[in-house]
Amino acid sequence: MEKNIILGTAGHIDHGKTSLVKALTGIETDRLKEEKERGITIELGFALLDLPNGQHVGIVDMPGHEKFVKNMVAGSSGIDVVAMVIAADEGVMPQTREHMEICNLMGIRHGMIALTKIDMVDEDLLEMAMEDIHEFIQGTFLEGKPIVPVSAVKNMGMDQFVSTLETICTHIPPRKFSSIFRLPVDRVFSMKGFGTVITGTLMSGSIHVGDDIMVYPSQIVSKVRGVQVHSHSVETAGPGTRTAINFQGLDKDSVNRGDILSTPGALIETYMVDAHFHYLKSNTRPAKARTRVRFHSGTSEILGYMVLLDREELAPGEEACVQFRLESPICCIKDDRYVIRSYSPVRTIGGGAILNPASQKHRLFDKKVTQGLENLLLEDMEQTISFFLSLKGYQGLSFPHLKVMTNIPDKKLAAALQKMLAKQDVILTDKEKQIYIIGSFFDEFKEKLTLQLEKYHTANPLKDGMPTQELKSKFQYIDDTKFFNSLFAKLEKEGLIILDKNIIKLSTHTVALKVDQSEIKEKIKKIYQAAGLTPPFFRTVCDDLNLDKKNAADVLHMLIQENTIVKTKDDLYFDAGKINDLTDALTEYLKKNESITTPEFKDMVNISRKYVIPLIEYFDSINLTIRVGDTRQLRKKS
Repeated sequence: MEKNIILGTAGHIDHGKTSLVKALTGIETDRLKEEKERGITIELGFALLDLPNGQHVGIVDMPGHEKFVKNMVAGSSGIDVVAMVIAADEGVMPQTREHMEICNLMGIRHGMIALTKIDMVDEDLLEMAMEDIHEFIQGTFLEGKPIVPVSAVKNMGMDQFVSTLETICTHIPPRKFSSIFRLPVDRVFSMKGFGTVITGTLMSGSIHVGDDIMVYPSQIVSKVRGVQVHSHSVETAGPGTRTAINFQGLDKDSVNRGDILSTPGALIETYMVDAHFHYLKSNTRPAKARTRVRFHSGTSEILGYMVLLDREELAPGEEACVQFRLESPICCIKDDRYVIRSYSPVRTIGGGAILNPASQKHRLFDKKVTQGLENLLLEDMEQTISFFLSLKGYQGLSFPHLKVMTNIPDKKLAAALQKMLAKQDVILTDKEKQIYIIGSFFDEFKEKLTLQLEKYHTANPLKDGMPTQELKSKFQYIDDTKFFNSLFAKLEKEGLIILDKNIIKLSTHTVALKVDQSEIKEKIKKIYQAAGLTPPFFRTVCDDLNLDKKNAADVLHMLIQENTIVKTKDDLYFDAGKINDLTDALTEYLKKNESITTPEFKDMVNISRKYVIPLIEYFDSINLTIRVGDTRQLRKKS
């Protein structure tokens, strides 16, 4: 599969970046009227270069003027190789240095130096420019990289530039792309007959004609009408390509540079990210604990604050794990590169890689947090998964969101999760939604649940178990029924608990009566057996036997659990044997007569209305009978 290569031209204003691109491709990347009038690049320009070996190279021409560095930062997202353009007649200038710092911070590791305007200097000045460049590139990713003297005006050195670029591109390893489709928007415009067109460098995943695509953070969804890669219509575009997408019925004003296109529900919006931050050595003073900054990621620029997590200030040249608290939402993925510029005066002060792409406020100087973030730099898959799951507690993370948080490729992520499931380091709580929780949270939950059940069994020794709803109410911070059901099933499989309908108990719990409770049980049982279908109210039983009401109620509950006593309604209980006899008699009657009225039922059992109504309604409640008008009939069994 052919690599998709993006070349970025960087460097100081008026050092010949745009002229170099035109000489290479014949394409004038300055599109705006203002750009042509002023002779400077303001917006990003794009062109395509076909190398002799057939390799297609997309070119992003980045503006050099200090006022438009934010556009340069936007352009550097997705670049594989950079051509640092330095004019022979001026040498290294302020914007050359800032562009170099930005390229370093964006993780660009491949490139060359184009020494332009060589037709305007003599050999001595050319030699001085070369010495200046060698000194400038020391300690940077361009140290030891080729320096190619060129003149776009006189067409000098172009063949050497192309052959050098071809050699570099041959040795660039394939980029590791996420499977999540993402395209940071750098241009939005309307074309007559086509509608809204959005362009950008496709960071990862792929897009197809007919796909539903969501604009983040506005969450507007639209259908892809057409796709172009370097002005050629295609059905599918892959990662690393300059892509233009035409949308169906999408208003141009609803999309802006800095937005990201992705599939619906794939990304997570956040106002906070944790990151590894490199504070540039060129800074003249330390960064304070809460510094106002401009956060650049993808093609977006967002104002916010940089919070130092483990120190009061950061000295120039130092690195640390920090949190950015932003004023507008952002959607990114772990390992995305970013650049930080100061609020005022505006200049590049640092940058690095995103560690936690959807964070929450941390307590400062919390070693557990900073150690967890630093461990993410080790790229240990299981450790990374555990860290993010530990932050989410019982809520866990779905497989799609784990992809965002960890930036682990699908197959590797699935394999790691399977391995962790086998060790019970993670638990799958929802198979349908693929939601995982950290195993340690499950252990903690198991401990708390056991404690709640032990308390309940101690307080209610004669009850078979605790109603599940009552147990759930003890964990009010958990409102996910599937979570409970999944963990109850797991605990039952482990033999810790027993579930019976809506009753839950520890597997070790057995109902054991004390001597006096056994006596109470026998007395209550005999009273109801003797009373038949005209029992006393239970409160009367308690008074007659001079029983403690709670103790008596526990014993009664046990009798009900054993099916010795049957509860109807209010305070009326009946001997189960007598109820079974009456059930048989009523069934036989209804088979012969089809229906029975309440007076007929009263005559049949020969008891007062006080007992008739609770009994006839009891038979309705157990689905033996059904009320039809003023009669009862046998309910037909399905």
